[in-house]
Amino acid sequence: MTPPPAPRRSSRRSPLAAITAILLCTCLAAAVTAAPKNGKNKGNSQYTDYIERFAPLAVEQMKQAGIPASITLAQGLLESSAGMSTLAREGNNHFGIKCGNWTGPSMLRDDDEPDECFRVYSSAAESYADHSRILQAKRYKRLFDLAPSDYAGWARGLSECGYATDPNYADRLVTIIELYGLTRYDSGAADADDVVQFIFGALQSSHAVRRSRNLHYVVAAPGDTYLAIAREFNMKVTDLLRYNDAKRDGEIKAWEEVYLQEKHKDAPSGQKKVTIGEGESMHSIAQRFGMQLSTLRSLNPKAKDRPGTVLLLH
Repeated sequence: MTPPPAPRRSSRRSPLAAITAILLCTCLAAAVTAAPKNGKNKGNSQYTDYIERFAPLAVEQMKQAGIPASITLAQGLLESSAGMSTLAREGNNHFGIKCGNWTGPSMLRDDDEPDECFRVYSSAAESYADHSRILQAKRYKRLFDLAPSDYAGWARGLSECGYATDPNYADRLVTIIELYGLTRYDSGAADADDVVQFIFGALQSSHAVRRSRNLHYVVAAPGDTYLAIAREFNMKVTDLLRYNDAKRDGEIKAWEEVYLQEKHKDAPSGQKKVTIGEGESMHSIAQRFGMQLSTLRSLNPKAKDRPGTVLLLH
């Protein structure tokens, strides 16, 4: 496998140019807010609306439990698909918390296994509070030795402590935090409405190249396309499509891996099977594990590509 090409680098801006850009962003802010919410704007608006609505809950839990608000918000955004998942809409469960020893209301959903039991809450606030209680358990104790500003350490720690089975869970959280500037809430400023800063940051940002199993990849943001990412990394879009088992250019599912080189033929050792969950497909499962879709299909020739289907990984 060959290493991916380096992303395009822009020349350093002069202070005057930076000030001009900020002023330009200020002028654009009203236009962006008033723009039709479709395509990329629609994807981003769902996430920014979620942040605005639930940031106060994350900040309150940070004050009570010591968990960085940026981490809580990123987990809520990711686990609930910005509040649009069935668990969030029907059960106020924003963090995919399973029943365990829970004696309250519950609902069944497909996750790591078919028909798993998930907690149902009376409100989103109750879900956020329960999330904090879970992270205060002994299993996650070492995370509280990290600095509150070390969001990357918290993200890695959650993954290492087994919060999620997704091998790239930490990278997804870090991408969300950095893309939406969620660290601003770690200072307790839950009512921050820094639209200019958000737009300026979004215009200047590029995809951070991450690595897993010696594979280089980026995490797609809402509205990303293969063509746009290919241009960013000076790649042929046909190569990028081939690396990611995609037949044509189009909008990529938010927070999905986009590999910059050919994936492995096999899944990593350890996990033997996986269940297709809500909003997932055989393609997204192959992306999650950095394996070629053709291998996954050959291992599961009669499998139906729908939630609840159990797939063999080896």
